[in-house]
Amino acid sequence: MTTRRDYHGITIKCLQGNIADQPDVDTIVNAANAELRIGGGVAGAIHRAAGPGLEEECRPLAPIRPGQAVITGGHNLPNRHVIHCLGPVFGRDKPSDQLLAACYRNALRLTEEYDIVSIAFPAISTGAFGYPVEAAAPIAMRTVLEEIAGLTTVKLVRFVLFSSNDLAVYSGVLNREVDAAR
Repeated sequence: MTTRRDYHGITIKCLQGNIADQPDVDTIVNAANAELRIGGGVAGAIHRAAGPGLEEECRPLAPIRPGQAVITGGHNLPNRHVIHCLGPVFGRDKPSDQLLAACYRNALRLTEEYDIVSIAFPAISTGAFGYPVEAAAPIAMRTVLEEIAGLTTVKLVRFVLFSSNDLAVYSGVLNREVDAAR
C-alpha cells in the first residue's frame, strides 16, 4: 500500500520499506544518534549500506543536538546525500514536539540549500527514542506541509515506514492533514 497526495506542486508519499533502499530519491534522512555513528535501527541500516566512508565524513560534524540536521554525501548508497537528524528522546528531550518538528524543518531547509529534488524520511524518534508513532506522525506531516510553501527545488517528499502499523498511521495522518490544509 502506498499513499500519495499532491500539495502545492509537491508529491508526498507514504510507503512501507527500508530507508536505506530508496534508489530513486536524491537524499535519504538518517534518524541519527548525537555522535552520528553506526548505531542500531535506521542509523545502523544507513551506515551499513553506505560503508565506512560515511562514518568518517560524519566524525567532524558530531556531536549534534536534538532538532539539528547536517548533510553528508551518500557514499555507497544510491543517493547523493544523507541528511542526519537527531530526534528527541521521548520523555527526556523537551519540548519534544518542537524538537521533532525542527528535525523535519531543518532537513527540508537543507534540501533547498543543496538543490535537492527528492527526499525520503523515516519515522524520526519512533524507534529506540520511544516517541509514540500516533504523536509523531501529525508533527511530521504538519511540519512538512508548513514548509512546502517555501520549497522551490523539492518535488517529492517520501515517508518510508518500517512497519505496516506505522504506514497506516502516517498514511491516515497525511490524508487528514492535506484535507484540513486545503
